[in-house]
Amino acid sequence: MHPEILRELSAQRGQELRARAHHANLVRMAIRARRRGKDLPDETDWFAVPAVPDYVDGSFRTHPAEDKAASDAGQAPAARHAA
Repeated sequence: MHPEILRELSAQRGQELRARAHHANLVRMAIRARRRGKDLPDETDWFAVPAVPDYVDGSFRTHPAEDKAASDAGQAPAARHAA
């Protein structure tokens, strides 16, 4: 093969490798920036508070009016559930 063609092929290959290395460097920089927390939304925006059960067995209070009626009668709501 002619030396000029070899030189051009070598230069073209070197240019492609440099472009690929530059792209890989940009990707690495983006990954590191994300790990450090840059360009990320505030953590409080995505946090959702899970529902906390009212009772030990994991159930939720279904009739809130019962507690109000017990309080109106002068009895503490917790007194009904005490063992």
